[in-house]
Amino acid sequence: MSEPGRWLDRGDTVIYDSPWVRLVTTDVVLPDGTRIDHHVVRMDRPAAGTIVVRDDEVLLMWRHRFITDSWGWEIPAGGVDPGEDLAAAARREALEETGWEPTSVTSLCSFHPANGLVDQSFHIFVAHDATHRGDPSDPNEAARIEWVAIDEVRRRLLAGEITDGLSFAALAFAFTAGALA
Repeated sequence: MSEPGRWLDRGDTVIYDSPWVRLVTTDVVLPDGTRIDHHVVRMDRPAAGTIVVRDDEVLLMWRHRFITDSWGWEIPAGGVDPGEDLAAAARREALEETGWEPTSVTSLCSFHPANGLVDQSFHIFVAHDATHRGDPSDPNEAARIEWVAIDEVRRRLLAGEITDGLSFAALAFAFTAGALA
């Protein structure tokens, strides 16, 4: 017998598949017994990001997102490679995207950004010991990279200047949990 309120997943039918994303319809039985085909975006790779902190400042990237045709401030983050440790991925992404390499990272939180449609998970870390190694190895990631005072990060978050879901949730959680004072 299943738990009250549980939706029963009876399997996927693939509509589209690529190395990045898979679109499926999932045969689902709702708690009241109704059967539906629910569209789901499957993403085999989780994402990892790092809130890099130094001297009461946070490392942010100003970048354009073509899908929403919007500009905004983001923390460094990206996909976890197959077999890669989440913390290692967070450190690698910070270095590739900003040129700053965290020596160590501490896990802050994990979440599912849109769990009604997408199965991807985000894993957020905090670093207080990044070393500048040079220019980013991927110049396409950001138009600017800046150290921003924590109070200014809070202002930008509240002003709607940080709209990227991963960065928004990570920074909001960090403020709420006291990781950014």
